[in-house]
Amino acid sequence: MNAAKPRYQQLKDLIIGRISSGELKPSDRVPSENELVESESVSRMTANRALRELDDEGYVERVAGRGTFVSDFRSQSHLLEVHNIADEIALRGHMHSCKVIRRSLQHARGEVAKALHVAQGTDVFHLLLVHFENDVAIQLEDRHVLASFAPDCLEQDFESTTPSAYLTAIAPLQEAEQVVRASVPNAAVKKHLNIDDEASLVVIRRTWSDGRPVTFARLHHPGSRYELTGHYAPPGKARTTLAEVVQLEELRQ
Repeated sequence: MNAAKPRYQQLKDLIIGRISSGELKPSDRVPSENELVESESVSRMTANRALRELDDEGYVERVAGRGTFVSDFRSQSHLLEVHNIADEIALRGHMHSCKVIRRSLQHARGEVAKALHVAQGTDVFHLLLVHFENDVAIQLEDRHVLASFAPDCLEQDFESTTPSAYLTAIAPLQEAEQVVRASVPNAAVKKHLNIDDEASLVVIRRTWSDGRPVTFARLHHPGSRYELTGHYAPPGKARTTLAEVVQLEELRQ
């Protein structure tokens, strides 16, 4: 472990690393306090703090009388959840494909540096891709990724694996923030999405892992071909079954 960090943080990093590498998978049991004390030569207080903070941050779930387990970061879905567009398209029974327009190493400037909380000139990877649903352009993904977070990013085949799937696989998503707005697309967006004089729907998204922002993306969609959907039930109230509600997608007026 790195002696420059507090022992509880070293222990957290060790467990997060095992989750990120896939050694510990969703629902797998995490070593107990006693096991961590024995295997990592830390105090019980240190082990307890590490597991408690991992639980608070969403990496694990502590179940009384059973133990601590790796969280399933894909088990819930709502309007503001970070979705993999390939999965969205597959759920509709359609075919996803992707075209990589650009991939490059850049130095963070302006709003990219500000969004990622890094100094001007920090290395970032830039990805520009068009996602298609049944061969119709549905999303232009303009994403910046902190190079130190995903050093192998530019080596990936993003025409077969989406950036979202790749990034989620190398490290669990800890937190996300996004804004959705209508926009008048510029010439480049119009060209890539094959649209003329229609508004686009833009999702501006920033995601965190290990306590820091690691990606910043603008996701452009043709206004006539894309919509965001979700279902919300107050805490403690069971969700109404789909058979008992009128589907909003059927209400077009």
